[in-house]
Amino acid sequence: MIKAVIFDLDNTLIDFMHMKNQAVEAAINGMIESGLEIPYEEAKRKIFEIYDKEGYEYQEVLNEFIISENKNINYKILAAGIVSYRRAKEESLIAYPNVNKTLIEISKLGLKLGLITDAHSREAWTRLYSVNLHHMFDKVLTYSDTKQYKPSKIPFQKILKHFKIEPQEAIMIGDWPERDIDGANSVGMKSAFARYGNLNIDYTSIETDIVLNDIYEIITYIKNTNTK
Repeated sequence: MIKAVIFDLDNTLIDFMHMKNQAVEAAINGMIESGLEIPYEEAKRKIFEIYDKEGYEYQEVLNEFIISENKNINYKILAAGIVSYRRAKEESLIAYPNVNKTLIEISKLGLKLGLITDAHSREAWTRLYSVNLHHMFDKVLTYSDTKQYKPSKIPFQKILKHFKIEPQEAIMIGDWPERDIDGANSVGMKSAFARYGNLNIDYTSIETDIVLNDIYEIITYIKNTNTK
C-alpha cells in the first residue's frame, strides 16, 4: 500500500528548462544591447556549455561567460545580463499542467506528500513559492539538508524515516532516471518516470513501475495499487 508520494522538483513539478531557456535568452539580449559583441546563437551555445560542465544551478555562469569573451569583467554588460535573467526567470517559472490538481487529490487520499531535490534550499523554496506550491508538502528535503545528491540513498532513507514508513510504502516521481528512479529503486521504493518532463530519452529500458505522460496519471496508479 502506498502511504507517501515523493516528488522531484525541477522538470517534474515545474518546467525548469523552459524557465532556464527564457532567462538565458533574456540575459543574452540584455548583454548584447549593453555592448556585448558576440552573435546571439554563439552566446547561447557557450552559456549552456558552461551549464553542462558546472551544473544548471551554477551561479557564476554569466561571470564566467563574460570573462571567456573579454578576458575581464565588464560590469555594465554583467549587470544587464543579471537583471534581464532575473526578470525573465520570475516571469517564466511555471508548474506543469495538472500539478496542483494532482497534489490536492493525493492529499485528499490521505497520503503524505514529500519532495527531494538536488537544488539548494534557497533556490528550491524560491521556486516553490513562485509557483505557489510551498504549502503543499509535509516534508521538503534539499541538497542543503542532506549534502548528498541523488541517487545517494541518504535523501531517500531520510524521508522514509521522517514519514515512519517502509520503502515499498512510498513512490518517487522524477524525470531523471539515473538520479530519481535509480535512487528510489536502490532503497526499495516504488518509482514513476515523469516522461512529460524529459521527452528526449528512450524510456523503454528504464526500470520503473510506471511511465507518466501526464502527472495526473499517478492518481489512477495509486488508487489501483491501494485497492489490490
